[in-house]
Amino acid sequence: MTQKTTLHYLFDPLCGWCYGASASVAALAKHPSIDLQPLATGLFAGAGARPMKSFAAQAWAMDQRIGALSGQPFTEAYRTKVLGSADAVLESSIATRAVTAVFDSAPDRVIEALAAIQSARYQHGQDITSAPVVAGILADMGLTEASARLLAADKSLLQLVKTRTEAARDLMAAHHLQGVPSLVASINGKARGLDASTLYTGSDQILAALKLA
Repeated sequence: MTQKTTLHYLFDPLCGWCYGASASVAALAKHPSIDLQPLATGLFAGAGARPMKSFAAQAWAMDQRIGALSGQPFTEAYRTKVLGSADAVLESSIATRAVTAVFDSAPDRVIEALAAIQSARYQHGQDITSAPVVAGILADMGLTEASARLLAADKSLLQLVKTRTEAARDLMAAHHLQGVPSLVASINGKARGLDASTLYTGSDQILAALKLA
């Protein structure tokens, strides 16, 4: 049996650049020689949160750049309902808990769940800082255990989020990575960071770097 390459994908659910990379990440996750391990960094969680209205115009301009590079849609519904909301906040704690709950109950569906949460925000203008909204997304996907744990503010889930966030930040520090998305490949016990900026135009360059093309 061919040994799989472990590929750590470091992200934040509310990062527009991570959304731009989502199609390539999904392709990497499906590759038979890659064991993709998603880890949320908590970039916009807790102390990293901020009110949307303070930089909505800047965010929309950046989103247009991301869309042009990646082909991912940023809709008027998102612009109006999310960026245009007077009380909206960029706060990823709920979405991070949701993705972590899926990791703990249905690990093979984490990337699928993350993509659904991202699409809810950027395509449908839904508020993914709301636990009921995100729990509803998970429930609609049949991820009922993760949905229930998110609504219950499960203490073991909160601890798992903390542990995994620390692991993500340790990886970033060890490989001198700045920002998300970031990638760290581990092959035969040796780990190295990869150039995640290539994700916006497909997965081919990452596969070539891993000698899997």
